[in-house]
Amino acid sequence: MKEYTYPISMDWTTQEIIDVVQFFESVEKVYEQGMERKRLMERYRKFKKVVPSIGEERKIFREFEEVSGLSAYHVVKKMKELKEGQMIRLSSNFD
Repeated sequence: MKEYTYPISMDWTTQEIIDVVQFFESVEKVYEQGMERKRLMERYRKFKKVVPSIGEERKIFREFEEVSGLSAYHVVKKMKELKEGQMIRLSSNFD
């Protein structure tokens, strides 16, 4: 189990918190074992319903990277580059 907390807002509903946490769990999975692009895209779409603003997304992604060392930005960027049906997996050494 991870020893950090996810960046969440107390203004979000329980379901919105679940959607955001599931997205960040998916980011972790991409780094740990990989994930199907379609599944990640579904979770990202739910995340974007909670956090529609690009500025807020960047802020939350930065907070997540600070506590986890994992880049949600790189995961989303790679997801957008891949085609439907492909697996996405990243190494945590993204120099």
